Amino acid sequence: MSEKLKVGILGGTGMVGQRFISLLENHPWFEVTTIAASPRSAGRTYEEAVEGRWKMTSPMPEAVKNIVVMNVNEVEKVAAQVDFVFSAVDMTKEEIKKIEEAYAKTETPVVSNNSAHRWTEDVPMVVPEINPEHMKVIDFQKKRLGTKRGFVAVKPNCSIQSYAPVLTAWKEFEPYEVVATTYQAISGAGKTFQDWPEMEGNIIPYIGGEEEKSEKEPLRIWGEIKDGVIVPATSPVITCQCIRVPVLNGHTAAVFVKFRKKASKEELVAKLTEFRGVPQELELPSAPKQFIQYLEEDNRPQVSMDVDYEKGMGVSVGRLREDTVYDWKFVGLSHNTVRGAAGGAVLCAELLKAQGYITKK
Repeated sequence: MSEKLKVGILGGTGMVGQRFISLLENHPWFEVTTIAASPRSAGRTYEEAVEGRWKMTSPMPEAVKNIVVMNVNEVEKVAAQVDFVFSAVDMTKEEIKKIEEAYAKTETPVVSNNSAHRWTEDVPMVVPEINPEHMKVIDFQKKRLGTKRGFVAVKPNCSIQSYAPVLTAWKEFEPYEVVATTYQAISGAGKTFQDWPEMEGNIIPYIGGEEEKSEKEPLRIWGEIKDGVIVPATSPVITCQCIRVPVLNGHTAAVFVKFRKKASKEELVAKLTEFRGVPQELELPSAPKQFIQYLEEDNRPQVSMDVDYEKGMGVSVGRLREDTVYDWKFVGLSHNTVRGAAGGAVLCAELLKAQGYITKK
């Protein structure tokens, strides 16, 4: 066990924190040794701190039950225990920025699920299969922070995972205009039906801040590093609507695309199923063997049948067909708290370890 990197979870009592803990059980490279949360949870065992609030379907891992929760605000004390941290803290954007940078300045790498640093110019926001080269901006960030090994890296919003990888696979056909509507699960709000009974049989056509993230974040992922910062791409133009639906896990997207270059259905499907990235080449522990699957049935992808594809780390696509206004349309599905949140961050950490950015202290 001593060979594994020691991991801390900041915000470990919330839903995403719990997902981190369940995903990291028996991880070959990482071991959760430290859990930090708000002062009200500090001093209690993890089992006591989340009593009656464990939201995962799998049981709480035995290895974490007796870990005494630390105060997330005691940065030096928490950082001294670990090689790096995952951040899933529930604070204001400014507080998150401040605390994540404070951890980075203790020479502790921070891999964040939060949105606070997604537009900090020298912070990489990465889907490992799409833009692993963006991690190089960390070298510039370290100069700004005055650190040798401490930095912040983030993963993007959960809602874009069901269509940004698809558009990336189709890059050579030059998509230039995209209309997407996402149908988002309640766990994206950190809730279950028990917490949010008014969502049963209901749809809410608004999720605060989500539409802007869904339109802009893919462009940052497709951008490039110039003069030590990430400059977003300018194309394709994306317009989006985001709707909360009565589903526990799984964000579905209905997407319309215009291309500059003609493509047949066979070519488009082949690009999806052949799409591979650095995680597949390196065989990272959390990497799906096949990132995107295409389903021929008219009634797929479905949340109940497809959300756990590749243990929730893959993307399912179906209903690809020509459109009368746009060129093509499709439906995509991804697991919002696995690929879209904690799992995506774990894969980022695996990539950072493979690239030499995360090491033992």
